[in-house]
Amino acid sequence: MPEIAEVETVRQTLKKQILHKKIKDVKILYAKMIESDVKTFVKDLINDEFIDIKRRGKWLIFELHNHYLLSHLRMEGKFFLKNSTEEILKHEHIIISFTDGTDLRYHDTRKFGRMNLIKKEDLEKTESIQKQGLEPGDKALTSSYLLTKFHHKKLPIKSVLLDQTIISGLGNIYANEVLFYAKINPLKEAGKLTANECELICKGAKEIITEAIKMGGTTIKSYTSSLGVTGRFQQKLKVHKKAGQPCPTCHKPIQNIKVGGRSTYYCPNCQR
Repeated sequence: MPEIAEVETVRQTLKKQILHKKIKDVKILYAKMIESDVKTFVKDLINDEFIDIKRRGKWLIFELHNHYLLSHLRMEGKFFLKNSTEEILKHEHIIISFTDGTDLRYHDTRKFGRMNLIKKEDLEKTESIQKQGLEPGDKALTSSYLLTKFHHKKLPIKSVLLDQTIISGLGNIYANEVLFYAKINPLKEAGKLTANECELICKGAKEIITEAIKMGGTTIKSYTSSLGVTGRFQQKLKVHKKAGQPCPTCHKPIQNIKVGGRSTYYCPNCQR
């Protein structure tokens, strides 16, 4: 699943490729992906242009003159920029055609991705945006903030870190890496974390995500090269997908367990 670093990489890449191109046509080949009225969605996009692309957590926010197009890639969503003459492939479900003869095509094998077109004044009132927590680089993400959010939570810290209302954009890969950085066992109850452990989570999240963005994210099965971008942060991963390999700190084997149904990689020796 694309996480915050991958979505940010897509945002930065798209900004260089599609801004200020006039939209001449929109094809919706799988209407269930559109959360707003489909006819209105198409009508309001045609003859407009993207003037900026922002991001909130894992949501891409395409700015038009009077609207925002919200897009969530979910498990395997990808954007491709192609010539309009190219054949539309099986899993290309939304085609935005520009007057210069190019298309922005949304490709999603599992069809989990979602788009929504809203008026600009409704952005902060939209539930998917309104409920986003703080991002890893936010100055307000402090030990005190996490202690308040984790208070009385009996779920494992790994599961709580995936709650987008607390830390926005942190997914499975980076949650595993952050917990290794902080030397916290993924099964530990969130409500039992100390102030020092919360501080390490804040520091680790910021450092890891900053570095991941610099390296274009992490290229794995569900996030491969699109828009000409291939992530390189997989070269820096300490524990994710490293089951059976020696821990980079103590050299004991890394283990893979399920926490809340998600694959969780950790070092039982370092993360006691």
